[in-house]
Amino acid sequence: MRRRAIPPPKTDAPLRLADFLPYRISVAAESVSRAFAERYEAEFGLSIPEWRVMAVLGEGESLSTQAVIARTEMDRVKVSRAVIRLADKGLISRAAHPEDQRAQVLRLAPRGLTLYRRIVPRAHALQAELAEVLTAEEIAALGGMLERLRRRASRLLGEDGEG
Repeated sequence: MRRRAIPPPKTDAPLRLADFLPYRISVAAESVSRAFAERYEAEFGLSIPEWRVMAVLGEGESLSTQAVIARTEMDRVKVSRAVIRLADKGLISRAAHPEDQRAQVLRLAPRGLTLYRRIVPRAHALQAELAEVLTAEEIAALGGMLERLRRRASRLLGEDGEG
């Protein structure tokens, strides 16, 4: 039987925000995202949502907007706005979905693919710079922990946790 890492709370115990796990994860994620966002904006003129859309499209598939939403775990409004901006910049192309005329199929346009190929080495370098404070073992452990927390949160939301 697995022991609980955090004992059950006393009902009258105050909550110390700085020690609250969801808050700490959120703050860390926001700090990392802001650091990357500043560089992506300065170097490539892209917001984080725009980069995330390009990144999933850069994996090689044409995707529906719904698939982009699912893979990036961003909300519909952020994805829609990013798609509009990327299309306006000529970085992605949109076409009618062959099976659902209300849906769109997205893919990187030639200009977008060129930009994607410029960004990828920089993204790897930024990730390496961030991870300098961790050992390879810590990075592997962190990846596993984050995935377990993501799955648990999905189950708490009533989702299957496998997405």
